[in-house]
Amino acid sequence: MDLYAEILASTIRMSVPLVLAALAGLWSERSGIVDIGLEGKMLAAAFIAASASAVYGSAWIGLFFAILVSVGLALVHGYASINQRGNQVVSGVAINMLAAGLAVVLGNTWFKEGGRTPSLPPEGRFLPLDIPGVAALADVPVLGFLAKVFLSHSIITYVAIILVVLTAWSLSRTRFGLRLRAVGENPHAVDTAGISVAGLRYRAVIIAGVLCGLAGAFISTSLSSSFVRDMTAGSGFMALAALIFANWRPWRALFACLLFGFLQASGNYLQGVSLGGVQIPVQFINMLPYVLTVVLLAGFIGKSIPPRASGIPYTKDR
Repeated sequence: MDLYAEILASTIRMSVPLVLAALAGLWSERSGIVDIGLEGKMLAAAFIAASASAVYGSAWIGLFFAILVSVGLALVHGYASINQRGNQVVSGVAINMLAAGLAVVLGNTWFKEGGRTPSLPPEGRFLPLDIPGVAALADVPVLGFLAKVFLSHSIITYVAIILVVLTAWSLSRTRFGLRLRAVGENPHAVDTAGISVAGLRYRAVIIAGVLCGLAGAFISTSLSSSFVRDMTAGSGFMALAALIFANWRPWRALFACLLFGFLQASGNYLQGVSLGGVQIPVQFINMLPYVLTVVLLAGFIGKSIPPRASGIPYTKDR
């Protein structure tokens, strides 16, 4: 029973950066801006969060700088895509490459540890919340199991869940959300109504930057205790696969990310397990999330219907 609780709790933890990145992609692509650069923004945010937390000894300062850097990269992508009407895929790939290279170079220059950051002290990390009364539930049969699964997480985990609710509500119930979705479907109609297409799209990419900053900070200051090279390990691309599988719907994206998280968590706990006297290779277990990414993209990319103006630069009619 304890093993099942640990796997489920780990599933939630592993899903958090995927959920935040999927929401980031959802906001951006609902406005018509394809964001391949989720991975790069997360990686840059993870590096800056760990670096600032190590220097200042505060996870909150690290989170602030992570969001700041991620929003900066998002604005670069927005400028290239909105103002310059550049190729959005190329811009996103460039951000991924820039973040991967700079993180290692700056990390080695600042800390002299081969691109790593120093191990973070407890105050430099987002540790599980100490919720009063939870420890007393440990021996209670059902409540103890539920407490271990749902009440053993850091504050960013609960923020991610709240953000799923807010995203679903905002996109379907608020004027801003409905306008944003309209921009992704028919920007000419929105422009005719006197609403700034560029303004809405910039707000969307800024929201995406904030969410990627949260995701990156969670990876390096909650899931881990330092930054290491390429530690996002394709999470941004998994989030995009989950988003496509979910047909750009927030709740479906949440469950797709939980599936990815379950595979990652199971891989951590199934290493060394034997089936029928045959030991399962660690490499096979670790590749399952990436295999699922390929399967989802191959099987659902043609069936999913993206926003009609997604990836198409908007040119105002004269």
